[in-house]
Amino acid sequence: MGELASSRCLTFGGLVLFCLLLGGVRGQGTVVARVGEDVTLPCSYDAAQYGALGVCWGRGPIPTRGCSDEVLRTDGSEVVSRRSERYRLPWFRRPGDVSLTLVQVQESDAGVYGCRVDIPGWFNDQIHETTLSVVAGEGE
Repeated sequence: MGELASSRCLTFGGLVLFCLLLGGVRGQGTVVARVGEDVTLPCSYDAAQYGALGVCWGRGPIPTRGCSDEVLRTDGSEVVSRRSERYRLPWFRRPGDVSLTLVQVQESDAGVYGCRVDIPGWFNDQIHETTLSVVAGEGE
């Protein structure tokens, strides 16, 4: 009986570890924008629970750690790196809103964007992936 219980615990433990390695909370969605418009890609977290947290935004799916092809990073109070002035994080929309605004969207901006909120502790990060679809502007 002891071996059976031990085997079940190992299986359960392996399943828990697998789930933890998948990463924190994930959200996905699609946003459509016209060429030349500004567009906002959503990302938020519970600031009342966690306070100000660091965030990174990158192009492509979010890897196990950090952000791939990083376009913007904050330390929780200010932007510490930004690829271009076209990537903006308008502060004070509401606490916990770390949505990324792209100014004057171009066709080359289309693709997957990932937001990672650095929540303290192991495997707690909140992850949001958004696909940006860009269509021709009016008159094009």
